[in-house]
Amino acid sequence: MTKNELVIVALSGGVDSAVTALLLRDAGYGVQCLHMSNWEDDGYCEAAQDFQDAREVAEILDLPLHRVNFADEYRSQVFATFLDEYATGRTPNPDVLCNQQIKFGAMRRYAERLGGTQLATGHYARLTPKVDGIHLLKGRDRNKDQSYFLHAVNAQAFTNVLFPLGELTKQEVRERAETAGLPVATKKDSTGICFIGERPFAKFLGEYLPVNPGKIKDSSGRILGEHQGLAYYTIGQRQGLKIGGLTDSGPEPWYVADKIQESNELVVVQGTNNPLLYKNYLTAADSHWINSAPANVGGTIRCRAKTRYRQADQTCAVTIKENNSLQVCFDEPQRAVTPGQYVVFYQQDHCLGGAMIQTATMQTELLRATG
Repeated sequence: MTKNELVIVALSGGVDSAVTALLLRDAGYGVQCLHMSNWEDDGYCEAAQDFQDAREVAEILDLPLHRVNFADEYRSQVFATFLDEYATGRTPNPDVLCNQQIKFGAMRRYAERLGGTQLATGHYARLTPKVDGIHLLKGRDRNKDQSYFLHAVNAQAFTNVLFPLGELTKQEVRERAETAGLPVATKKDSTGICFIGERPFAKFLGEYLPVNPGKIKDSSGRILGEHQGLAYYTIGQRQGLKIGGLTDSGPEPWYVADKIQESNELVVVQGTNNPLLYKNYLTAADSHWINSAPANVGGTIRCRAKTRYRQADQTCAVTIKENNSLQVCFDEPQRAVTPGQYVVFYQQDHCLGGAMIQTATMQTELLRATG
């Protein structure tokens, strides 16, 4: 790429995208910025403030700023799936679909209509071209690596994409923003799901899904209380169970261990490291490989995987099944494996792809086989 070609920077209003624009401008690229809105500001999602921050950054950097609203696309392609998954008792991760369908789908196409030759975002990840296409690698900052959320994007969609922060740490990014006098240098990172914001999650979900009370039971079947609907709880959850202080159960906290859809029961156990919170085997569906599949149907590969963003990579064996389904056997049991979340696979720094978790169980036969 020559530096007189136009790069469109996705400018969110946060420090990461601001420094992305700064770095590319200072490197001599032609840069314009694009602020994307996915949710109408309702007092909880801080969309209006984010746009004001993005506009101020663009003015300081003397860069043009475009604005586009993808709220309709987000509701139909991401939020609808989010609600469907919760309605079935699973716990979805909308950030994965947002990257696949919106950021590197609708937004990428919009950037092309603006005349952009390249699209740049503030993701902490790296891209490298190889014979079989663009490969996705972890960011150098292991505490901020975002390849987990990018695993469902097609390699083709990574063509002409730039991740300038892939080689930097978060601390270095904030320092560069401060040196440049950017007002977002100390702005806190966004956490959780944008459209929920700071409001109580159960209250938000209750606006879209009906309350469906059922029994809370321990692993022996003893009734401990009542839940408001399986959709409102996730595996490993501690807060919000409202069953503390049982006189015959000791002081250890309670955690969600299982959700039984057929009987509408929530199963809870005591203790952070209760064995019933651990699983070593899972099935997954809708697998996506960024490049080519690592094995044919029926084949098994050894790699590493994580079942949630902040988890360290874990060694496992992955068996490729028909209809884009997988079976994953971990060498060591994993805590709070959650249906609806994603299992994402790695070979060292290389992100291979991932799949949506369907079921998780503990199988002693597997333990003996790998022990």
